[in-house]
Amino acid sequence: MSDKPVALVTGSGRGIGRAIAERLAADGFAVAVNAVTVDTANLDDGAFSVKTGIERAGGTAELFQADISEPARRRAMVDAVAERFGRIDLLVNNAGVGPAERKDLLEASEESFERLIRINLQGPYFLTQQVARRMIRWQAEGIVPQPRIAFISSISAYTSSPNRGDYCVSKAGLNMAGRLFADRLGEFGIPVITLCPGIIETRMTRGVKEKYDRLIADGLLVTRRWGRPEDVAGVVASFARGDLDYCTGETIEVGGGLGLRRL
Repeated sequence: MSDKPVALVTGSGRGIGRAIAERLAADGFAVAVNAVTVDTANLDDGAFSVKTGIERAGGTAELFQADISEPARRRAMVDAVAERFGRIDLLVNNAGVGPAERKDLLEASEESFERLIRINLQGPYFLTQQVARRMIRWQAEGIVPQPRIAFISSISAYTSSPNRGDYCVSKAGLNMAGRLFADRLGEFGIPVITLCPGIIETRMTRGVKEKYDRLIADGLLVTRRWGRPEDVAGVVASFARGDLDYCTGETIEVGGGLGLRRL
Protein backbone atom coordinates (compact mmCIF):
# COMPACT_ATOMS: atom_id res chain seq x y z
CA MET A 1 0.00 0.00 0.00
CA SER A 2 1.40 3.37 -1.01
CA ASP A 3 1.73 5.91 1.78
CA LYS A 4 1.44 8.62 -0.88
CA PRO A 5 -1.67 9.52 -2.84
CA VAL A 6 -1.56 7.81 -6.24
CA ALA A 7 -2.31 9.37 -9.63
CA LEU A 8 -2.92 7.29 -12.74
CA VAL A 9 -2.15 9.48 -15.76
CA THR A 10 -2.93 7.88 -19.11
CA GLY A 11 -0.85 8.78 -22.14
CA SER A 12 1.87 10.23 -19.92
CA GLY A 13 4.92 9.36 -21.99
CA ARG A 14 5.09 12.75 -23.65
CA GLY A 15 3.43 16.11 -24.14
CA ILE A 16 0.64 17.18 -21.82
CA GLY A 17 0.51 13.82 -20.06
CA ARG A 18 4.21 13.95 -19.27
CA ALA A 19 3.94 17.45 -17.82
CA ILE A 20 1.00 16.36 -15.67
CA ALA A 21 2.83 13.28 -14.39
CA GLU A 22 5.96 15.27 -13.53
CA ARG A 23 4.01 18.04 -11.79
CA LEU A 24 1.96 15.60 -9.71
CA ALA A 25 5.11 13.72 -8.70
CA ALA A 26 6.72 17.00 -7.63
CA ASP A 27 3.60 17.70 -5.56
CA GLY A 28 3.91 14.42 -3.67
CA PHE A 29 1.92 11.91 -5.70
CA ALA A 30 3.13 8.46 -6.61
CA VAL A 31 2.48 8.36 -10.35
CA ALA A 32 1.31 5.44 -12.46
CA VAL A 33 2.79 6.35 -15.85
CA ASN A 34 0.84 4.86 -18.75
CA ALA A 35 1.79 4.59 -22.41
CA VAL A 36 1.03 2.29 -25.33
CA THR A 37 4.73 1.62 -25.91
CA VAL A 38 7.64 1.63 -23.49
CA ASP A 39 11.24 1.78 -24.68
CA THR A 40 13.51 1.12 -21.71
CA ALA A 41 16.56 2.01 -23.80
CA ASN A 42 15.35 5.56 -24.41
CA LEU A 43 16.30 7.82 -21.51
CA ASP A 44 15.50 11.04 -23.37
CA ASP A 45 11.91 10.57 -24.51
CA GLY A 46 8.91 8.38 -23.77
CA ALA A 47 7.37 6.76 -20.72
CA PHE A 48 10.56 5.21 -19.37
CA SER A 49 12.29 8.58 -19.34
CA VAL A 50 9.32 10.02 -17.42
CA LYS A 51 9.66 7.31 -14.78
CA THR A 52 13.42 7.70 -14.43
CA GLY A 53 13.17 11.49 -14.35
CA ILE A 54 10.62 11.41 -11.55
CA GLU A 55 12.74 8.96 -9.58
CA ARG A 56 15.91 11.03 -10.03
CA ALA A 57 14.03 13.98 -8.58
CA GLY A 58 13.15 11.90 -5.52
CA GLY A 59 9.62 10.96 -6.54
CA THR A 60 7.82 7.66 -7.00
CA ALA A 61 6.69 6.34 -10.38
CA GLU A 62 5.87 3.03 -12.02
CA LEU A 63 5.26 2.13 -15.65
CA PHE A 64 2.06 0.52 -16.87
CA GLN A 65 2.07 -0.29 -20.56
CA ALA A 66 -1.44 -0.50 -21.98
CA ASP A 67 -3.57 0.61 -24.90
CA ILE A 68 -6.67 2.00 -23.17
CA SER A 69 -8.76 1.38 -26.28
CA GLU A 70 -8.50 -2.38 -25.63
CA PRO A 71 -10.83 -3.62 -22.85
CA ALA A 72 -8.59 -6.43 -21.64
CA ARG A 73 -5.57 -4.11 -21.46
CA ARG A 74 -7.59 -1.52 -19.53
CA ARG A 75 -8.66 -4.07 -16.97
CA ALA A 76 -5.15 -5.48 -16.64
CA MET A 77 -3.69 -2.01 -16.11
CA VAL A 78 -6.15 -1.11 -13.35
CA ASP A 79 -5.50 -4.45 -11.67
CA ALA A 80 -1.75 -3.89 -11.91
CA VAL A 81 -1.91 -0.37 -10.48
CA ALA A 82 -4.10 -1.61 -7.62
CA GLU A 83 -1.68 -4.45 -6.91
CA ARG A 84 1.38 -2.18 -7.00
CA PHE A 85 0.02 0.79 -5.05
CA GLY A 86 -3.18 -0.42 -3.38
CA ARG A 87 -5.05 2.76 -4.30
CA ILE A 88 -5.82 5.36 -6.96
CA ASP A 89 -6.60 8.82 -5.60
CA LEU A 90 -6.62 10.67 -8.91
CA LEU A 91 -7.39 9.46 -12.42
CA VAL A 92 -6.28 11.74 -15.24
CA ASN A 93 -7.76 10.65 -18.56
CA ASN A 94 -5.20 12.22 -20.85
CA ALA A 95 -4.49 9.59 -23.52
CA GLY A 96 -5.73 10.55 -26.96
CA VAL A 97 -4.77 10.75 -30.61
CA GLY A 98 -5.42 12.92 -33.61
CA PRO A 99 -6.50 11.58 -37.01
CA ALA A 100 -3.79 9.69 -38.88
CA GLU A 101 -4.59 11.95 -41.82
CA ARG A 102 -6.64 15.13 -41.84
CA LYS A 103 -9.44 14.84 -44.39
CA ASP A 104 -12.36 17.02 -45.35
CA LEU A 105 -15.64 16.12 -43.70
CA LEU A 106 -17.04 15.00 -47.06
CA GLU A 107 -14.13 12.62 -47.68
CA ALA A 108 -13.22 11.26 -44.22
CA SER A 109 -13.38 7.52 -43.63
CA GLU A 110 -15.35 5.44 -41.14
CA GLU A 111 -12.12 3.68 -40.18
CA SER A 112 -10.61 6.95 -38.93
CA PHE A 113 -13.82 7.86 -37.11
CA GLU A 114 -13.98 4.49 -35.38
CA ARG A 115 -10.33 4.68 -34.34
CA LEU A 116 -10.70 8.11 -32.74
CA ILE A 117 -13.93 7.22 -30.96
CA ARG A 118 -12.36 4.02 -29.61
CA ILE A 119 -9.22 5.70 -28.29
CA ASN A 120 -10.41 9.21 -27.37
CA LEU A 121 -13.85 8.41 -26.00
CA GLN A 122 -14.66 4.75 -25.47
CA GLY A 123 -11.33 4.01 -23.79
CA PRO A 124 -11.46 6.77 -21.14
CA TYR A 125 -15.20 6.29 -20.65
CA PHE A 126 -14.87 2.67 -19.61
CA LEU A 127 -11.56 3.16 -17.84
CA THR A 128 -13.29 5.76 -15.67
CA GLN A 129 -16.09 3.31 -14.99
CA GLN A 130 -13.59 0.72 -13.75
CA VAL A 131 -11.56 3.12 -11.65
CA ALA A 132 -14.63 4.85 -10.19
CA ARG A 133 -15.96 1.54 -8.88
CA ARG A 134 -12.71 0.94 -7.05
CA MET A 135 -12.54 4.51 -5.80
CA ILE A 136 -15.97 4.14 -4.22
CA ARG A 137 -14.84 1.00 -2.41
CA TRP A 138 -11.48 2.45 -1.36
CA GLN A 139 -13.23 5.54 -0.06
CA ALA A 140 -15.66 3.48 1.99
CA GLU A 141 -12.73 1.51 3.43
CA GLY A 142 -10.87 4.69 4.36
CA ILE A 143 -8.00 3.99 1.95
CA VAL A 144 -8.64 6.93 -0.37
CA PRO A 145 -10.10 9.84 1.59
CA GLN A 146 -10.89 12.01 -1.44
CA PRO A 147 -10.90 10.48 -4.94
CA ARG A 148 -10.88 12.77 -7.97
CA ILE A 149 -11.19 12.30 -11.74
CA ALA A 150 -10.09 14.61 -14.55
CA PHE A 151 -10.67 14.40 -18.29
CA ILE A 152 -8.25 16.12 -20.66
CA SER A 153 -10.36 17.03 -23.68
CA SER A 154 -9.79 19.85 -26.19
CA ILE A 155 -11.20 23.10 -27.47
CA SER A 156 -12.04 20.95 -30.50
CA ALA A 157 -14.98 19.68 -28.45
CA TYR A 158 -16.77 22.93 -29.35
CA THR A 159 -14.61 24.50 -32.09
CA SER A 160 -15.36 23.35 -35.61
CA SER A 161 -12.52 21.92 -37.73
CA PRO A 162 -14.14 20.33 -40.81
CA ASN A 163 -10.83 18.74 -41.84
CA ARG A 164 -10.78 16.63 -38.66
CA GLY A 165 -14.40 16.19 -37.75
CA ASP A 166 -13.77 12.76 -36.25
CA TYR A 167 -11.44 14.30 -33.67
CA CYS A 168 -13.94 17.05 -32.83
CA VAL A 169 -16.76 14.57 -32.32
CA SER A 170 -14.63 12.32 -30.11
CA LYS A 171 -13.72 15.26 -27.87
CA ALA A 172 -17.28 16.56 -27.74
CA GLY A 173 -18.30 13.13 -26.47
CA LEU A 174 -15.52 13.24 -23.89
CA ASN A 175 -16.85 16.54 -22.54
CA MET A 176 -20.23 14.93 -22.01
CA ALA A 177 -18.58 11.92 -20.37
CA GLY A 178 -17.07 14.31 -17.82
CA ARG A 179 -20.47 15.78 -17.04
CA LEU A 180 -22.09 12.37 -16.76
CA PHE A 181 -19.51 11.01 -14.35
CA ALA A 182 -19.64 14.21 -12.28
CA ASP A 183 -23.40 13.74 -11.99
CA ARG A 184 -23.27 10.02 -11.19
CA LEU A 185 -20.41 10.24 -8.70
CA GLY A 186 -21.81 13.25 -6.86
CA GLU A 187 -23.49 11.05 -4.27
CA PHE A 188 -20.07 9.70 -3.31
CA GLY A 189 -18.46 13.15 -3.16
CA ILE A 190 -16.07 12.42 -6.03
CA PRO A 191 -15.36 15.60 -8.03
CA VAL A 192 -14.95 15.32 -11.80
CA ILE A 193 -13.71 18.10 -14.06
CA THR A 194 -12.86 18.43 -17.75
CA LEU A 195 -9.99 20.51 -19.09
CA CYS A 196 -9.99 21.77 -22.66
CA PRO A 197 -6.47 22.69 -23.78
CA GLY A 198 -6.21 25.13 -26.65
CA ILE A 199 -3.24 25.60 -28.94
CA ILE A 200 -0.59 23.73 -26.98
CA GLU A 201 2.97 23.22 -28.22
CA THR A 202 3.33 19.44 -28.42
CA ARG A 203 4.32 16.81 -30.95
CA MET A 204 0.70 16.63 -32.10
CA THR A 205 0.73 20.29 -33.20
CA ARG A 206 4.13 20.35 -34.93
CA GLY A 207 2.55 19.97 -38.35
CA VAL A 208 0.50 23.16 -37.96
CA LYS A 209 3.11 25.30 -36.21
CA GLU A 210 3.50 27.88 -39.00
CA LYS A 211 -0.25 28.30 -39.29
CA TYR A 212 -0.72 28.97 -35.59
CA ASP A 213 2.41 31.08 -35.28
CA ARG A 214 0.80 33.40 -37.80
CA LEU A 215 -2.65 33.35 -36.20
CA ILE A 216 -1.28 34.00 -32.71
CA ALA A 217 0.83 36.88 -34.00
CA ASP A 218 -2.30 38.31 -35.63
CA GLY A 219 -4.16 38.31 -32.30
CA LEU A 220 -6.06 35.02 -32.23
CA LEU A 221 -5.32 34.67 -28.52
CA VAL A 222 -5.60 37.19 -25.72
CA THR A 223 -2.39 35.75 -24.27
CA ARG A 224 -0.23 35.97 -27.37
CA ARG A 225 1.82 32.82 -27.11
CA TRP A 226 1.51 29.10 -27.60
CA GLY A 227 0.19 27.18 -24.66
CA ARG A 228 2.63 24.86 -22.92
CA PRO A 229 1.96 21.41 -21.43
CA GLU A 230 2.88 22.93 -18.06
CA ASP A 231 -0.08 25.31 -18.35
CA VAL A 232 -2.43 22.33 -18.37
CA ALA A 233 -0.46 20.53 -15.66
CA GLY A 234 -0.85 23.52 -13.37
CA VAL A 235 -4.64 23.31 -13.52
CA VAL A 236 -4.55 19.56 -12.88
CA ALA A 237 -2.28 20.17 -9.88
CA SER A 238 -4.76 22.67 -8.48
CA PHE A 239 -7.57 20.15 -8.90
CA ALA A 240 -5.45 17.44 -7.28
CA ARG A 241 -4.96 19.67 -4.21
CA GLY A 242 -8.71 20.05 -3.83
CA ASP A 243 -8.85 23.70 -4.90
CA LEU A 244 -11.48 23.02 -7.56
CA ASP A 245 -13.70 20.44 -5.87
CA TYR A 246 -16.69 22.77 -5.86
CA CYS A 247 -16.31 23.09 -9.64
CA THR A 248 -17.31 19.47 -10.23
CA GLY A 249 -18.96 18.96 -13.60
CA GLU A 250 -17.35 22.07 -15.06
CA THR A 251 -15.28 22.44 -18.22
CA ILE A 252 -12.19 24.63 -17.91
CA GLU A 253 -10.58 26.00 -21.04
CA VAL A 254 -6.79 26.30 -20.92
CA GLY A 255 -6.49 28.34 -24.08
CA GLY A 256 -5.02 31.78 -23.52
CA GLY A 257 -8.41 33.43 -24.03
CA LEU A 258 -9.23 31.66 -27.29
CA GLY A 259 -12.82 31.09 -26.21
CA LEU A 260 -13.55 34.75 -25.48
CA ARG A 261 -16.06 36.40 -27.78
CA ARG A 262 -14.32 39.55 -28.93
CA LEU A 263 -15.09 42.39 -31.31
